Parts: sequence; structure tokens; C-alpha cells
Amino acid sequence: MKYACLVYAEMPSMLALSKEEGRRLDDDSLDYDKELEQRGHLIAGQALQSPETAVTIRVRDGRMSSTDGPFAETKEVLCGFILVEARDMNAALEIAAAIPMARYGSIEVRPILEINHS
Repeated sequence: MKYACLVYAEMPSMLALSKEEGRRLDDDSLDYDKELEQRGHLIAGQALQSPETAVTIRVRDGRMSSTDGPFAETKEVLCGFILVEARDMNAALEIAAAIPMARYGSIEVRPILEINHS
């Protein structure tokens, strides 16, 4: 089964990391991605740019509107994701607990909804 591991962190905490701490976190994250790939769990993973680069799109009554930047005042923001294959939720939670960013933020684990059009 596929699971999305959504990585959240507080931006002030991330910006407070020293260059060395940030580099170590990046290295640890890339190493863990390689480990997941070797173990057959990694489907995709990517870090995201800061929330200020985001654009939120809404369509209401056939009309599109867009909003620049973060769409809500929250402490934690979505920083990236890892899409994994795991035998069940417990295995997915074990994978998520070892994501290096879990030391600085939180990881939301959510099963992928498979939509079949038959």
C-alpha cells in the first residue's frame, strides 16, 4: 500500500539552524531517501521551497481565484513529502519515524486513496 509522509516544520526553527546543522540535516535526509530506495520503499520524495513561494488556487462557481503565499496562519508549514510503499500503516509509521525532519517538526502519514474508474 502507498502512504504519503507529509513533512511539517516551524519555519523560525528551521531558519535558526546553523549552516552546519542545515547541511547535516540535508545529508541525513538524502541518505535516508537512498536507504528507502534500496529497501524498495521509496516511490518519490521532494523538499519544497518556502511557503512564500506558494500560490493557492480556488475555483468557485466556475471562476478561478489565486492567493499568493501561505493560505493560513499556522506555526507549522508543509516542507516536503515522501511517498512510500509499505505493507501496512504500522510499517509506514516506522518509516516516517526515521525521517530526519521528524527531529525538527512532524510527519503526517496518510494512506493514498486509489480511485478506480471501471
